[in-house]
Amino acid sequence: MNFEKRDILLIVGLLLFMIGLIPFMAPIFAAIIVIALYLGIKFYAGFKRKSIQKEVGEGICAECGSKISDQKCPNCESANE
Repeated sequence: MNFEKRDILLIVGLLLFMIGLIPFMAPIFAAIIVIALYLGIKFYAGFKRKSIQKEVGEGICAECGSKISDQKCPNCESANE
């Protein structure tokens, strides 16, 4: 979980959400909910990023959009032969 620039926007949005929750519940409960939301969003985004990187591998072919393996596109190479 690295801190990135866009995390500032997430933190600001969650702080505003916490301010909106305070009239309806104690501030400590609002803070706990916001912290849980922050950690949940960070773990979900990290998991999705890892799954996308694993799926993409070396890259994506610009012509057909399939996964490149061994520096060649399996779809385009078979079509050229």
